[in-house]
Amino acid sequence: MESPIRFENVDINTILKTLPHRFPFLLIDRVKNIREDYSGIGVKNVTVNEPAFQGHFPDRPVFPGVLMIEGMAQTAGVIGIMSVTGTEKPRAVYFLTIDKCKFRKPVLPGDTIEYHMKSIGRRKTMWWFHGDAIVDGQTVAEADVGAMLTD
Repeated sequence: MESPIRFENVDINTILKTLPHRFPFLLIDRVKNIREDYSGIGVKNVTVNEPAFQGHFPDRPVFPGVLMIEGMAQTAGVIGIMSVTGTEKPRAVYFLTIDKCKFRKPVLPGDTIEYHMKSIGRRKTMWWFHGDAIVDGQTVAEADVGAMLTD
């Protein structure tokens, strides 16, 4: 049975109040369906104007896998911060681990990536999530990521 929705849609303005990341390193546009079981979906609209495409690769732009993993971590950060009461102020989110990472298909300009994140563990201010990056119903990447929230 699915957990009830806690936040239906977290828009870019709320993300900017929640995470310290800014352009060009803010890699999610919104987060939807944050549930009480600490899961949710981050959304990234990939455009040809992304700074990474200047060098990755100019003749055949491919969205870098490492940026997808960062997008997963940012989505997990928003889910963690929004899910815990008393965390309305911006906090730093630091990577702890990246495990079981796999890239399955290139992501191209015009694609919309959905980062389906679900908590797999938590200890004090440390969180671990499993993420699937999905484009048009197909998994393009997956990973387990760990992060720590700090003041």
